[in-house]
Amino acid sequence: MKNFNSPGNTITVIAPAAVTSGVPFIYGVLLAIPVTDAASGDPVASVVEGVVELPKATAADISGGDMVDWDGTGGEVVASGGDLVGFGVAVDPAGVGVTTLRVKLTPGTGAAGGGGG
Repeated sequence: MKNFNSPGNTITVIAPAAVTSGVPFIYGVLLAIPVTDAASGDPVASVVEGVVELPKATAADISGGDMVDWDGTGGEVVASGGDLVGFGVAVDPAGVGVTTLRVKLTPGTGAAGGGGG
């Protein structure tokens, strides 16, 4: 197929602001995890599909299989009320006090939220 470009797990996008390798940022309806540091306006390869370990709000109680949101201000996964709603699915349960969570990114399912996590 002549028009196939790539599998899409990692895509190169223009950094909307300065980004740091491994620190997620919101790119439209995607949560993107940059592979390298990049300045605002520079191209940056970013993971947008797969299972990633992300920081989680310690107050959030999340069950395995739950859709999760991303709080762009706090830079963490929240159960609801995030800036990017429904960007992924919790792979494992993570109760109150747990600070990280494995998430299956679900590209294209995120939507702008109310923010504030």
